[in-house]
Amino acid sequence: MIIGEELSNIPWEDRPENCKDVVWRYSKNPIIKRDATKNSNSIFNSAVIPFKDGFAGVFRCDNKCREMNVHVGFSKDGINWDINDEPINFKSADPTDPEIGISKYKYDPRVCKIDDKYYITWCNGYHGPTIGVGYTEDFKTFYQTENAFLPFNRNGVLFPKKINGNFAMLSRPSDNGHTPFGDIYYSESPDLKFWGKHRHVMTTTGIEISPWQSTKIGAGPIPIETDEGWLLIYHGVLTSCNGYVYHMGSAILDKDEPWKVKFRSRPYILSPQTQYECVGDVPNVVFPCATLHDSKTGKIAIYYGAADTVTALAFTTVEELIKFTKENSMI
Repeated sequence: MIIGEELSNIPWEDRPENCKDVVWRYSKNPIIKRDATKNSNSIFNSAVIPFKDGFAGVFRCDNKCREMNVHVGFSKDGINWDINDEPINFKSADPTDPEIGISKYKYDPRVCKIDDKYYITWCNGYHGPTIGVGYTEDFKTFYQTENAFLPFNRNGVLFPKKINGNFAMLSRPSDNGHTPFGDIYYSESPDLKFWGKHRHVMTTTGIEISPWQSTKIGAGPIPIETDEGWLLIYHGVLTSCNGYVYHMGSAILDKDEPWKVKFRSRPYILSPQTQYECVGDVPNVVFPCATLHDSKTGKIAIYYGAADTVTALAFTTVEELIKFTKENSMI
């Protein structure tokens, strides 16, 4: 059983008759084109969440100067989005501290609701990439808080509830470039300022075991709480003769000790195969950053960046994805 809220208006399209895959694509992809704002070069790797009678989102928009920033957007149906032309203007959560709010760039956001706040995490430019943290209560006024970690780090993904009384986050320590390595780690914080209890979660597989996740891995959308544990959709990277290829995979983490992996898919659940996934600014990329899911039906809509250019949508169910992960686990 999936734990969480009922979401009857989740965007959904039934599986095509000829499709046997556990995850299937929306027939009208991409849902957000690269030029959906007046200054955007590309819109991808973005996060959405239920809000009021529809949905809100924080979108990575690279502009025509190729600057990376995040913009707020809204939708009634989860498919047609109105994204602000201007980036989010984060206010400092502590105006007396000039270091808070320093940001040379922002990209690859995630959004997570905990209690009455919507927390945003992103890759923040602070003397190199690290995990920026902010929050909003209304998607109008946004506050930036302390960076979670020292550089270099990417793919900061919060859990939607506290673990052991603490905020909990997955991340991937990295380097200052286009990292040719990377494992997933777990950390806890009592206050979103000071982070500790760092635990190793998952490593890459080695090319002889599961090549699609042999170079680096990183957490994707906010983990989904189920009776089986935390259902995690993540990305994995293969180094091919033509460069990196980004795929999606799935894992189930222990509910009480999320650094312990119970099951992990050996095959991918989605790989770049369509034109919009294979052709773009960075070819051969599917990069998941958000899900919408319904506790009653178990339906999941996955939002993912395609070829670092556009935003696309795919579907599955909790039941099917858990079954697939367990039956195809390398653990």
